Formats: sequence, C-alpha cells, structure tokens
Amino acid sequence: MTTTPEIHTKVTGDELAHVFDEAPPPADLSGYGIEDWITLAAFWVMVGCVILQFFTRYVLNDSFAWTEEIAIYALIVVVFLGASLCVRASRHIQVDFLYRYLSPRAGRVLASFVDIVRIGFFAYATVLMHRYASLIPDEMMTTIQFPKSVVFYAVVLAFALMTLRSVHVAWLNWQRGYSVLERPSAFDGSEA
Repeated sequence: MTTTPEIHTKVTGDELAHVFDEAPPPADLSGYGIEDWITLAAFWVMVGCVILQFFTRYVLNDSFAWTEEIAIYALIVVVFLGASLCVRASRHIQVDFLYRYLSPRAGRVLASFVDIVRIGFFAYATVLMHRYASLIPDEMMTTIQFPKSVVFYAVVLAFALMTLRSVHVAWLNWQRGYSVLERPSAFDGSEA
C-alpha cells in the first residue's frame, strides 16, 4: 500500500500577512438543509437550558428543575435531526475495508445492497417511532405541562427525513456509479 506524501507549501510571513488583507469570500449557506437550521435552534435551546441550570444550581443555590428536562429533550432532537444531516452528507460511520478487496462489480452490488438496507432500516424505524409516538399523545412532561409527543414526533420527522435523504443518496450513488464505500477518496477531497 502506498501512501501519498503530505505537501507543505512554504509560505513567507509577508504572504501570510497579505491573506488577512483580502476580503473574505461570501458565505455559502446553500449546503445546509432545513433540518440543519432546526437542529441548530434545538442545540441553542439545549445550551441555554444547561447554562441556566448551571447558574441557578451553583450560583443561586436553587436550581430550576425544568431546565434539565428541556435540555434532555432538546438533546434528543439534536441527535436525531443531526443524524439526517449525516445521512445526507454520507458521514455516518462506515466500514469500507472490504471494498478494497472486491472487484469493482462486486463492490457496486454490495454498495447498492447497503443503500437498500439503509433505506429499509430508516423506513422501518420511522414506522416504529410513529407507532410509539401515537401511543403517548396525552402524556405530559414531568416538570412542565407540555406533551412529550411533540418531542417524539420530531424524532418521527427525523427518521422520515433520514429515509428521504437515504433514497436521495442511493439515487446519486446509482447515477454516479459509485458510493463513498467504494471510493472514499472521491468524497474526502483527497482524489484530485
């Protein structure tokens, strides 16, 4: 196995200083989906609750009980909606070791099978989570009068998004003729 050497271009101090004189490139937010923004909002709700919990517990010595519960439910939303981001970007943990030893045709067949299994798994998880959420429509949170089903329906939505995103990823893999499993270097920027 050959490794590609790292390339370090020598840069002078003057060249480095001139980089800061250049105008920054315009922000490109086109790579973000709607679930990314909802995840970001849930993350900041969680952060706010944790900070408020810390302040009331250790500074005021009289903590708000509801902050911990809200932070936990916000974390649930962050995890599952964040997982749909990972599906869209093919960033979940994956094992591509076997693909190095398979023929390209066998690798393509196996990668397509993985795409189908992933779609099936997320679709089935969506159905199961919907069944669970529909069992507890009136169950309230412990510390505040707010239905738990809102959080669980957010997880249902997240699994539905993961299903749709995995269908889209499978379609792109089929059009491209390879997936991240078969050619990881095409996705991490190391293939030029």
